[in-house]
Amino acid sequence: MPGTRFFPVRRSSPTTRLPWTKGCLTLPLLLLGACNTVVLNPAGDVALQQGNLVIFATVLMLVIVVPVIALVCLFAWRYRASNEEATYEPDWDHSTQLELLIWAAPLLIIICLGAVTWTATHLLDPYRPIERIAKGRPVAPNTKPLDVQVVALDWKWLFIYPEYGIATVNELAAPVDRPIRFRITASSVMNAFYVPDLAGMIYAMPSMETKLHAVINKKGNYAGFSSNYSGAGFSGMRFRFHGLDDAGFAAWVAKNKAAPLPLSRGNYLKLEKPSENTPVMRFAAVAPGLFDAVVNQCVRPGTTCMSDMMRHDAGDTAAMKHMPDKGNAQKPKPEEALTGGDAGEAPTKNPKDVQQRSNASPSNPTTL
Repeated sequence: MPGTRFFPVRRSSPTTRLPWTKGCLTLPLLLLGACNTVVLNPAGDVALQQGNLVIFATVLMLVIVVPVIALVCLFAWRYRASNEEATYEPDWDHSTQLELLIWAAPLLIIICLGAVTWTATHLLDPYRPIERIAKGRPVAPNTKPLDVQVVALDWKWLFIYPEYGIATVNELAAPVDRPIRFRITASSVMNAFYVPDLAGMIYAMPSMETKLHAVINKKGNYAGFSSNYSGAGFSGMRFRFHGLDDAGFAAWVAKNKAAPLPLSRGNYLKLEKPSENTPVMRFAAVAPGLFDAVVNQCVRPGTTCMSDMMRHDAGDTAAMKHMPDKGNAQKPKPEEALTGGDAGEAPTKNPKDVQQRSNASPSNPTTL
């Protein structure tokens, strides 16, 4: 048209035309670069075996998943409507060889996966004492594990070391290459004790005791937390786990022994009250039998322990320390058959003597 000016259009290069392509590739790499795959690369042998089991199971399942996805894409491309060279067999419905392949491969993988997971589940049972420190390094005979008693409070972690007579709040430590035996419970609600570098999580439940055996193989400062939601202060229910050499662990024990406060039962009752984002606390001494009292819900003076209640229910009244007949063995009660006399009167011999609510009688019942 007269008076109209045309401006040249510059064709953009592929990079300029699709700037989002580079971003789509870069963003996942940046996100993955910030990830710490601690579950698959832990510092403890038990967690390492568990991570290897996850990798093995994933790879074994991918043996089926990857070919299936590839074949779906291949079939969709090869037998597309525009490909007239593909063989068209609308009446085909069966192939013995294909059926064997379809069913045999998954069946073999399921058998293999089941055998491996069944074996690993028993070998990595948290209640089972560990038999090796690392691969090719069995636990030396007569090795004494480090005993740690764990109490999940609202919302903090209490760790008691009965061997050393100390306790800490929100800080845990253990020497490298020494087996650890955890005894775990909770004061009120259920939590889950989890140190990803050490071993898998295990629940902490009130009035119950769970166990966990593990070992740390590398020095370091590792994260620990509760992996089960337990209320308002759950997000701050975290602690640090220190893997130390023998000298470092001895210094850590000495540091706790120099603390000014003991963990008496009275101090425990104060500590038990809910609090959020609690800092590290140290106790130089621990009241005897405190952990067992926490498990049995009898830390408070005058409270009957649950173990005593169960022993009393089993027939031993000597277990009830607060009952008048304590110390006296309970005599077994004679068991007699239940009779009608227990209900207030003897049963009638003749059913016709039973007073009926209507004119019906047992020999001539009324039907509804």
